[in-house]
Amino acid sequence: MSSDDIYIDGTYFNNNPDWGIKDSAWKAQLILQLLNKNNISPQEITEIGCGAGGILESLSKNIKKNISYFGYDISPHAIDLARKRSAENLKFFKKDIINENNFHTDVLLMIDVIEHVDDYYGFLEKLKLKSNYFIFHIPLDLACRMILKPHILLQQRQTVGHIHYFSKEMVLWFLEDKGYKVIDWFYTKPITDIEPEKGFKRAIKRNLRNISFSINKDISAKLWGSYSMMILAQ
Repeated sequence: MSSDDIYIDGTYFNNNPDWGIKDSAWKAQLILQLLNKNNISPQEITEIGCGAGGILESLSKNIKKNISYFGYDISPHAIDLARKRSAENLKFFKKDIINENNFHTDVLLMIDVIEHVDDYYGFLEKLKLKSNYFIFHIPLDLACRMILKPHILLQQRQTVGHIHYFSKEMVLWFLEDKGYKVIDWFYTKPITDIEPEKGFKRAIKRNLRNISFSINKDISAKLWGSYSMMILAQ
């Protein structure tokens, strides 16, 4: 069985009926931050694994320029949700463009995608010439807390389909291996460290993570896990 099957047969949709839409505006703001900081003004932005389309919709509402947005996903359930957000400059397609020979865009988004792909080396190889710039968001699941509590990794595997686990160094190594040049990157916090958590115990954990992150970001990511990298590359 291919790991893609869970996105096509409804398994992922049943576990995640909103397809992570609640995080979309936050992720879009981070993408916009990267583009503005590096003076990138695309005419076209494309997302592979667009899910419910919330990121592209949010970008289209926040970038006041004439930009075309295209979202692709292999899941019929995701595209059904995404097409409700369609607009004149925002289109969604149920299609795998990895083997499309004539496809090219200005900025290609792969937001929380790599960890789901069986052969992510082959995936990156095929995408290398399809865009001027690439923006990745990749979770750093390989951390001390996760290794000591492997049931957390199993839970992620079963509910959100993570089949690969990375550290910061591993991400930078495999991008370099496949010929991508990292222009800029930063850590992103887990959404639970940004939004208030309910419960005294969870609030203490949240505060401890935030304190350690303010002291040393690298060590905090390696210790706690659940952080990610937002990366701009060529």
